[in-house]
Amino acid sequence: MRPQSDSLSQADALRDVGGTILLVGAGKMGSALLEGWLALGLAPDRLAVIEPHPSSDVSALAERGLHLNPPPRPDHEIMALVIAVKPQIAPQVMPTLVPFVGAATAVVSIMAGRTLHFLDAALPHAALVRAMPNTPASIGRGITVAVPNARMSAAQRTLVNALLSAVGRVEWIEDEALMDPVTALSGSGPAYVFLLAETMARAGCAAGLPSALAEVLARTTVAGSGELLHCSPLDSATLRQNVTSPGGTTAAALDVLMAGNGMQELMTEAIAAAARRSRELAG
Repeated sequence: MRPQSDSLSQADALRDVGGTILLVGAGKMGSALLEGWLALGLAPDRLAVIEPHPSSDVSALAERGLHLNPPPRPDHEIMALVIAVKPQIAPQVMPTLVPFVGAATAVVSIMAGRTLHFLDAALPHAALVRAMPNTPASIGRGITVAVPNARMSAAQRTLVNALLSAVGRVEWIEDEALMDPVTALSGSGPAYVFLLAETMARAGCAAGLPSALAEVLARTTVAGSGELLHCSPLDSATLRQNVTSPGGTTAAALDVLMAGNGMQELMTEAIAAAARRSRELAG
């Protein structure tokens, strides 16, 4: 959980900015952002959503003042436009957004693989941010890496940081080339952790545990260890060493997992493969 002072500062940053926040695409990640903004105290009438198939929750927010599928209006200044559609439909969606982008609009894309160059070709002269969140954003515990273009002002960056921080931690980079390994590590990373829980449960069954108990033990162990890692000031290597008694059961298991750099080598290869695929998808 983020410190309360951080949440208050992000809420202040959102409240201090006039105009409307426009979300394009209210799927899982878009909806997570929307929920985060509302949790920070942003009023529904400060928000607009473009979504051809809105959920019941989004439709309910429209009854409270949220602007659903609004037409572009000269008197409706969009301070931030957040693009959360699938990257495959981006070429069709981007031209429709041009009328919503004004001189003061900060455009944020969370579309995987879509580069600043791609965004700039569709929205020339716009202040742009390419961002990569991950799925723990749905519970406010995500991490997002963001890279701006040269037209992003300090005030716009503060606003974008507040918007993205609504679902977790934000890290800024200046070199867009890093977004491919970022995608491989944190963007795809939750799947690696879920696979760890899955394989631990199967191994528990192989060792003789009932499947239901093995699933509970693996799931709770991974979740609890992640929370300890989140809360502890110690690095992951030290936490591992602290639970490993010389000659004990944990050491016996780690001897297998770390033999010949086994787990390290496998993870290095996996992240390299994901980064290569990210570069391929970006063209």
